[in-house]
Amino acid sequence: MTRIKIKLRLSTVSGRAGTVYYQISRKKEVRQITTDIHLLPEEWDASAGCVCKSVYSGYFRLSAIQHRIDREVEQLRQIIRSLELSGKDFSARTVVEYFCSSRKVVSVLSYGQRLISRLTEKGKLGTARNLRSTLSSFTEFLHGRDIAFSLFDEVVIGEYADWLAKRGITSNSSSFYMRNLRSVYNRAVREEGIKQTFPFRYVYTGIDKTAKRSVDEEIIIRLKELELKDMPTLQFTRDLFLFSYCTRGMSFVDIAYLRRKDIRNSYICYTRKKTGHSLSVRIECEVQKIINRYWNATAGTPFLFPILHTEDEELSYKQYQTGLRYYNKQLKKLASLLGEDIVLTSYTSRHTWASTARKHNVPVAVISDGMGHTSEKTTLIYLSSIDTSVIDRANAELVASLNRKSK
Repeated sequence: MTRIKIKLRLSTVSGRAGTVYYQISRKKEVRQITTDIHLLPEEWDASAGCVCKSVYSGYFRLSAIQHRIDREVEQLRQIIRSLELSGKDFSARTVVEYFCSSRKVVSVLSYGQRLISRLTEKGKLGTARNLRSTLSSFTEFLHGRDIAFSLFDEVVIGEYADWLAKRGITSNSSSFYMRNLRSVYNRAVREEGIKQTFPFRYVYTGIDKTAKRSVDEEIIIRLKELELKDMPTLQFTRDLFLFSYCTRGMSFVDIAYLRRKDIRNSYICYTRKKTGHSLSVRIECEVQKIINRYWNATAGTPFLFPILHTEDEELSYKQYQTGLRYYNKQLKKLASLLGEDIVLTSYTSRHTWASTARKHNVPVAVISDGMGHTSEKTTLIYLSSIDTSVIDRANAELVASLNRKSK
C-alpha cells in the first residue's frame, strides 16, 4: 500500500517559516517531495496535515495554499492509481519521478490567454480587453516568445519598462500595462503556486495627474442652450452629455447599459460597470426631460437609451464600443459649435461635475460618494484639474494681505 502524508519541515531559525513537503511511503521505502510552500508553525495543523483553519490573518493566501496542496495530493493519488492498474511493481521513488516529470511549467502568455478566456466567459469584457492589450504589448517585447513565470523577475520587468519608454509610451500608459501584468502575476501566484518574488517593486504603477479634462460651468450652460432641433444626432449627443453631468458624472458605459427598469420611485438605481458599486441618483427636472425625450424610441427594448440593441453580452459590448467612438466624434462637432478652443470628450462631463461641485464647496467625501469612487484618492485625481484661476485668485488674496499688513 502506498501512503501520502503532508508535513511541514520547521525552520532551524526561530520565527522563520517552514517548508511543506509530501512524504511518499511504499514497502518500507520513504521518499519526499519538497515544495516551495512556506508556512509559519502557527499556520499549520500538524495533526490534520493541512493549513490551520483557525488562523484568520491572510485567509485568502492560506486558502489558496490549501487549494494547491489538495490539487497536488490528488495528482499524486492519480499517479498511484495508474501505476497500480498497470499491474507492474513500482516503488515510492517511481511515484516521485512521475510527479516531478508531470509538473507543468506555467508561462506568462499562455496563462494570460487562459485568464482572458475566463474573464470573457464571466462577462468581464472590459477587463478582458485591457488584459488583451497588455499581453499584445508584452508579446511584442518578448518577440513572440513566451516566458516561464520562474524567469519573470524584476530584471525582465525593468527591461520591459525601458522598452516602453524608448517607444514614447507615457508613464500612465506604461503603468496601465504594469498593473495588468501584476494582476496576472499575482493571480498565478495564488492559483498556480508560483513563488512570489515581487518583480514589480521597482517600476511605476501609479497614476500621474492628467491634463485638465473639465470645462467651466458656463460652457455647460451654453451647451444646454444650443439650438439643435434640426440636428437630431447632435441633439442626442448633447442630451447624453447633459444627462451624464446631471447624474453626478455618470460614465458613458453606465448610461449605455441603463435599463428602463432602473427607474424606480423618481430615482435611477444602477450598478457601476467599473467597480460594481451600487448607486441611486435622484431624477432632477432636466434629467426627466431627457428620459421622456427617448422613452418611446426604446419601447420594446430593455434599455433606457437607443445605444444598445441586444442583450447578448459580446454583441452589446461591441455596440457599446461603437457607440462610445461615435459619441466622442459627435462631441468634437458640438465643441466646434461653441466657437472656442474647447475640448469635449466622454470624460468631460464627469470631470466637470466633480470640479464644479468642488467650486461650490461640496466636500471631497461627498463628491467621491456621489461619483461611486471606492477611494477619495481617485476623486482627488479628478479634482487636480480644477482651473488654476481659482488658485491664482487665492494666491492674489494672500499676497495682497502681505501688502496690507506692511502699511
